[in-house]
Amino acid sequence: MKLNSLKLSQFKNYQEVKISFSAGINCILGKNGMGKTNLLDAIHYLSMTRSALNGIDQQNISHGEKYFAINSEFTLQDKPLVINCYFEQGKKKVFKVDGKEMEKLSEHIGNVPSVLILPDDTEIIKEGSEVRRKFFDSVISQHDRAYLELLMNMQRLLKQRNSFLKSNDGNLKINHNLINVYDEALLPIFRSIVEKRTAFIEHFSPFFSENYALIFEGEEIPDITYKSEVTEDHFEESYKKGLQKDIILQRTNKGAHKDDYAFKLNERPIKKFGSQGQQKSFIIALKLAEYDYLKAQKGFEPLLLLDDIFDKLDDDRIERLITLLTDSERFSQIFMTDARAERSRAFFKDHDDRISFYDISNGAIR
Repeated sequence: MKLNSLKLSQFKNYQEVKISFSAGINCILGKNGMGKTNLLDAIHYLSMTRSALNGIDQQNISHGEKYFAINSEFTLQDKPLVINCYFEQGKKKVFKVDGKEMEKLSEHIGNVPSVLILPDDTEIIKEGSEVRRKFFDSVISQHDRAYLELLMNMQRLLKQRNSFLKSNDGNLKINHNLINVYDEALLPIFRSIVEKRTAFIEHFSPFFSENYALIFEGEEIPDITYKSEVTEDHFEESYKKGLQKDIILQRTNKGAHKDDYAFKLNERPIKKFGSQGQQKSFIIALKLAEYDYLKAQKGFEPLLLLDDIFDKLDDDRIERLITLLTDSERFSQIFMTDARAERSRAFFKDHDDRISFYDISNGAIR
């Protein structure tokens, strides 16, 4: 897959700009605050129908304007593909693929898979289970439409059940018939989601281990373990016995929405014992594994978006990463940013045939 051109209108700090891209590595250079990350986020919009940085569409409109538009031309498996996104204040977001409007935005997820690496991605390690679930849910949803439907149904039912619990205001006398209706719908969804997550992590883990070894050659052994109460014996009984706690706390405390993924390095939690460089390497390996996994599932290369990728990496890991990224057989098109132009130009000086440089200043691209 190749993104040939991108046109932004009133998107964040871009008033009006159109840019053509090359195969290989497209390196976006410029000082901080000039719009490098915003450009990657526009590409992410085309893939996931939303911003990776700000979930409120209205706040992605240029200051003082009323709408934004993202227009693009792709080549997907030797066929042209046109994707347009338009959002106007007070109206619903419109997504069109080859001129056809998507009735549901979720229908578009997976059409143009992408992998985005941001400097703040170490939060996947440092923060709570919700962040890790969100990451892996996004990976699975880009190739498994049924999984995405399960997720949306679970979230809808949990929202309704939790709203009912809140309306009950902690009163232990509750309408059990209505609770049972929610539970009878939720329990099989929990099981189906856990089955898919379990199967996914078994296929994903080898990609992850291979990529970590490529970034760091040494004695470090990384590991990801999926953990879910739903797989425990007598979970359904435990879930129903937890109703009193749910009533008091006014939320659902057991289920697939509480699952977690344990990240370890040499059998110790990387969150506690990993250095900044090790954590960054872990995240890069995680995202490159996402790339390889989606490529295997979809049968074509996703887009790879790298924001400030060299930060907090030592020279050895950077050298290994450069070797990975310049592999034309593995990566067909990469978009990366760097605030230090001289650094990227030096790193890629021997790869002129694989890289194109773009300079950004205040929303203008050269």
